[in-house]
Formats: sequence, structure tokens, C-alpha cells
Amino acid sequence: MARGAFDWRLHGDGVHIGPGEAVAPDERLTWPRTIGIGTQHVVAMFGSTFLVPLLTGFPPATTLLFSGLGTIIFLLLTRNRVPSYLGSSFAFIAPIAAAQSEHGYAGALGGVVIAGATLFVIGLIVQWAGVRWIEWLMPPVVTGAIVALIGLNLAPSAKANFEVAPITALVTLGAIILWGVLFRGFLGRLSILFGVVIGYVTAVVRGEVDFSAIADAAWFGLPHFQTPTFHISTVGLFVPVVFVLIAENIGHVRSVGMMVGRNLDDNIGRALISDGLATVLAGSGGGSGTTTYAENIGVMASTKVFSTAAYWVAGIVAVLLSLFPKFGAAIATVPAGVLGGAGVVLYGMIGVLGVRIWVENKVDFSKSINLTTAGVALIIAIADFTWQAGDLVFGGIALGTFAAIAVYHVMRGVTQLRGGRSTTPVSPASTDRVDEAAH
Repeated sequence: MARGAFDWRLHGDGVHIGPGEAVAPDERLTWPRTIGIGTQHVVAMFGSTFLVPLLTGFPPATTLLFSGLGTIIFLLLTRNRVPSYLGSSFAFIAPIAAAQSEHGYAGALGGVVIAGATLFVIGLIVQWAGVRWIEWLMPPVVTGAIVALIGLNLAPSAKANFEVAPITALVTLGAIILWGVLFRGFLGRLSILFGVVIGYVTAVVRGEVDFSAIADAAWFGLPHFQTPTFHISTVGLFVPVVFVLIAENIGHVRSVGMMVGRNLDDNIGRALISDGLATVLAGSGGGSGTTTYAENIGVMASTKVFSTAAYWVAGIVAVLLSLFPKFGAAIATVPAGVLGGAGVVLYGMIGVLGVRIWVENKVDFSKSINLTTAGVALIIAIADFTWQAGDLVFGGIALGTFAAIAVYHVMRGVTQLRGGRSTTPVSPASTDRVDEAAH
């Protein structure tokens, strides 16, 4: 940047954005407008950021705190060149649930730390060696399969919550669906948030919400903190999540680069390092793993404001909100029926987003290598195959992820040895991401 990292130049008069113009990452509007847009980012992320702790039983206020801190870490390490908010990653839902059943809250946090540390190391390698090796390892057919299998593996969880209060779940599901078609632009991207609000009101009317925790909570105070414990059996649950986080970060950096007309690829390594470090910090203190969000892209596209100053505001606002225990307690009262309705939409969207990656990258399923790669991986994940090797336990997501990578590269290698040509071009990871399902 030509100016200091924290010296954003004023865009025009700081008030108006002309036709065809955009506020660049190193620019800003007037501070009142920047604060308003930054706060809007936090609102846009609410539905997604809070769904993960609600679905996994993690403290919402703690998750929000580390979401804000993670955003600040990301901005610092990317030198204010990549606007992004780091929220809860849906890729962690299934491994957290599995780890909690065996090792409790602390054991699940250990898995989050392991995933974050792995992503951090990969970020260092990318910063040194570039990103092409990741694009070779995970072509679109593999990336799409990994994203799809995560959503489909979570289907039983959605059903279990839905059956607790089917009427409330059905209202929530219907509200999310209708909101998404009745409203366009920024409001349309908040369908999960407003669908959950409508479902929550329904649950209150039906007497399904217990408000006692809100009354007992203090107005001001620190969120709940928990140190992690580490178990070798959680490694197989959490490491596959790293593949999704890699695709999400690469997609985010390149999407922002296209919108602002700049090549930001030299920041991909820093983005991975930042997300890995933020996830390690979150897992070390009681929060869920973090990732870049599609809502970021939506808000930036609708406002034409790509200023990293707005994201500093968003990170600070998230940290401040986490210091109000009553706010976190209110979020934690969302009942199972609401989560069930939201889960049906969310997990289904995650699964279909994998298909969208295939479509947009023109993956040809008349080729046996592509058909077999996707088919084997999805069946393993949907059936939730399990394999135990000593203390290591690999569930459906882990085995499906490994299968997608192994089947593709084995078949491709054999094809090349036989003198055939590669059946799938090696191309950059899709800009679509698992957490895009949240808007």
C-alpha cells in the first residue's frame, strides 16, 4: 500500500460513491459511514456465526469474541489488503459433535486447535512455495465432493433436531425459504438470520423457550473460557476440515481480487496463516474454528465498499458484543426445533454447493474418473463409514475426504501410465465455499 497500513485515504468526498466506482481496501468513507457499514457486516454474519455454537453446544458469546479477534488477526497479517470477516465455519459442526460424544467440550476444542495448526503450517508452505500444488491436489471434482459430503453427512443431525419440535421447525424452514425469494440483495442474504428469528418467536408463543438463563446472566463480563484437551483419536475427525478451509480462503481472496480489480494471490498464504492462527486461538479459549464468509462478498457487492477499515469496525463490534453475557445467554436459548428447521436448509445447501462447484467448473461426469471419485466419496460420507486404527478414529467425513483425493489421483495416475490423457483439468479451487450456504 502506498500509504501506511492504518492510513486509509478518503474516497472522493467520503460520502458518495459514483456509478461504476468502488471504495478500495486502502480507502474509506467518512468514519460515521464506515462504522455503520462495519456494524452491518456483524449483523450479516449473525445468523451464520451463532448457528455453529448453537448446533454444537459451544458458548455463543465465546465464539463471537474469537470471531472478532480472528478478524483483527486476519487484517493484521494480510496487511489490510484483503477485506474479510472470520466467522464460525460450518465444516467444524460434524467433527465437533463426534469429538464431544467421546471427549466432551474440551476434547472437541483440542481438535479445533489441531485443525488450525495444520492450516497454519499449510499457509506457511503456500507463502513459500505458492498455491499451485493445492490446485493440483484438489481439482474441482475433489473440492466439490468434499464440500458436498460435509453437508450430506450432517443430515441425521438436522432430522434429530427437527423431530424435537416439528411445528416450530416447519415454520422456521418455511420462513427461511420464503424470505430468500421475497427479498433480494442484502436483505435476501439474511434469510437464515430472519428465518431463525421468526422460528424463535414461534417457539416463544408455543412455550418452548426457557428464559431463566437470561435472567441469571450478568449485564457485563467476560464470556466463558475453556482450555482444550488433546486426544489422538480426534485427529482423523478434524484434519479433513482443513481441505475445506483451504478452498474457502483461496476462493475468498480471489473473489475479492476480481471485484476490486487487483491480483491478490500473493496474500493467499497470509490468509491461510491468519485463519489457522485465529482457529488455534479460538480452540485454545473455548470457541469454534473460523473461516471467511460469503456474506462478506454479498455485503461488499451490494455496498461497493471494500474498505478494510469497515472490517476493523466489525471485529471490534463483535468483541464488544461478546462482553454482554445477557446477549450470549439470549442467543443460547434458541430451541432445538428452530435449529432443526435451519439445519435442513443449511446442510442441504452445503451439499448442493458441492454440486455447484462441479457445474461451474464444467466437471464432466461422463468420465469414469470423475464419476467414481464423487460417487465413492459421497457414499462413504452419507453412510458415515468408520474406521479405527489404534486410538485414531476416522469418521465418514474424514474417510470420504481421503477417498476423494486418493481415488482421483490413483485413477489419474493409472490413466497417464496407460498413455491416456488426464480426464480433469487441474484448475484453481472454486470460489464457492461451504459457508456460502449461510446466506
